Amino acid sequence: MYAPAPSAPAPRLRPAAARRRLAAGLGMLLAALLLAGCGEAAAPAPVWQPGEGGGSTGSPVPFESTKPVDVLEQTISLSATGDIIMGNAPSRLPANDGEGFFDQVKAALKADLVMGNLEEPLTDDTGTGKCGADATNCFQFRAPPEYAAHLRDAGFDLLNQANNHGYDYGPQGYRNTQRALEQHGLKHTGAPDQITVVEVEGVKVAVLGFSSYVWSNSLIDIESAKKVVEKASTVADVVVVQVHMGAEGADRSRVKPGTEMFFGENRGDPIRFSHAVIDAGADLVVGHGPHVLRGMEVYQGRLIAYSLGNFAAGGKMLNSSGRLGWGGVLKVSLKPDGSFVDGTFTSTYLNGVGRPTMDPDARGLGLVRQVSRADFPKTGARLDAAGRITAPQAG
Repeated sequence: MYAPAPSAPAPRLRPAAARRRLAAGLGMLLAALLLAGCGEAAAPAPVWQPGEGGGSTGSPVPFESTKPVDVLEQTISLSATGDIIMGNAPSRLPANDGEGFFDQVKAALKADLVMGNLEEPLTDDTGTGKCGADATNCFQFRAPPEYAAHLRDAGFDLLNQANNHGYDYGPQGYRNTQRALEQHGLKHTGAPDQITVVEVEGVKVAVLGFSSYVWSNSLIDIESAKKVVEKASTVADVVVVQVHMGAEGADRSRVKPGTEMFFGENRGDPIRFSHAVIDAGADLVVGHGPHVLRGMEVYQGRLIAYSLGNFAAGGKMLNSSGRLGWGGVLKVSLKPDGSFVDGTFTSTYLNGVGRPTMDPDARGLGLVRQVSRADFPKTGARLDAAGRITAPQAG
């Protein structure tokens, strides 16, 4: 039975905790020596200030931070999106062969590390599509391998393959996708036991992908999931979990305790899974899968975004009516030890041809604010009218 997190939780016991405490102590000692004149201080590392988005123009705008600019206050910025489909080859691809597909949202994506959930293989037809000629109610997607360039040009650095469409064209299509991403300088994650480490402003960030399918780390086997996260926390400073979880549909914006089923598939227990991987050492959980936005929670000082909705659906491959057409860009600021500082949510929507577009009405933000408070009255992240995200006040 799920019980709400206490207002003052005990500190987490993490595999890398001792190493991080030692590093922090050495850093403080060095700072003290520098302030005492025992050396020349280096220039402070740049401190990311998340942009407020979703206002009257729908554009991300910078805001003034009240935090002291100090080398000990260094943060890194990470941005993430929900599901990305650029089109479906051979006949339902975007105009101009996808050139400029992400131009309208490119500015909102900018961060030290930009991540997305790639909901289709990038491959030529392998002859092993999962939908037979006479299949009904079966969906398979693919975009040409060269479409990896559009992801790179948008600013993406890393794509998650742990989702229900990762194997639409079999193992060869999966490998072709990895090859296409690598050829354009992009990282990927999501395979079983795959720990993808990226260095961000001198901070090592590990990104792992989970889903309920055999070609990824398991969302269902929580004990196995914890072991992968624990291992990642020994090789990186910050651990990010990308997870495709939850049942699908316009009526699935609410997060409740318990397992979610969809057409007979076990789509995991989102709350139990997310809390478990944070207890094991994860610092940020980025959810997607329901095709609709869900709430955000701060658990043990770490942010959970339960679903970021639909971000792109080239060729109108996804139902974009009502809230199914709302998405957004999550941008967070983390300390080098992984703790959450603040962030923003910038609303987007799918236009008439499924391209991601800034939403001047901030409809997605309104929904996320509403369900975060309703589903997590004590632990829900607080989002203001401009989209800035802060942790709830203790007590």
